[in-house]
Amino acid sequence: MRKHHLVTVSVEGGFCTQRSGLCSINPSTHCVRRILLVRSGDAAVGKSALSHMFYSDGTLFQKNYSMTTGVELLMKCINIPATNDSVELYIIDSAGKETLVDSCEKMWGEPSLLCLVFDLSSEQSFANCSRWLERVRAHCQGLHVPGVLVGNKSDLSARREVQASVAKEWAQSQGLEYHETSAKEMENCDAPLLCLAQAFHSLYQEHRETIQNLNPG
Repeated sequence: MRKHHLVTVSVEGGFCTQRSGLCSINPSTHCVRRILLVRSGDAAVGKSALSHMFYSDGTLFQKNYSMTTGVELLMKCINIPATNDSVELYIIDSAGKETLVDSCEKMWGEPSLLCLVFDLSSEQSFANCSRWLERVRAHCQGLHVPGVLVGNKSDLSARREVQASVAKEWAQSQGLEYHETSAKEMENCDAPLLCLAQAFHSLYQEHRETIQNLNPG
């Protein structure tokens, strides 16, 4: 196993700060593609906490809340199970505050994957997912983009306002997978993005096979 550097970049008011981490990938794998994933949702639902837990393999939980005021970019390689392939995710963690959204959207580009996050203890943050989904899909050029809906803060069970069955039904109606997580308790934080990486890999394989069938020579 060899170590690959990860870089996070915070973009706030035109300024960037970087810090690096490490990621282990199997040296026999090859990178299928570098792909862009946009993670969006209301402020304070735990988008950044989930991103950092995934990025750090569960070692970096933000105990003190600090609102994202711009766009944070995190990069990580994911090995696809039962293959020699890996997917390199560029995760755009975008501010959820309404007054910052327009400027952040300019950094989204054309995402290949999307991840919507809401707070299970806030029905309003769930209701707002429709608006966030519309915003992200407007950047997808009409293409099918695999996505997940993530209900975060499952540890706040006594304060839950959104039932899993309701969230799952809405997610399925929008063509999204549904996951529940707790960044605080380190529960299921990897599952949503691993699911997306595998979904993208499957689409990539299907596309490659189609091209090969069209050009058998």
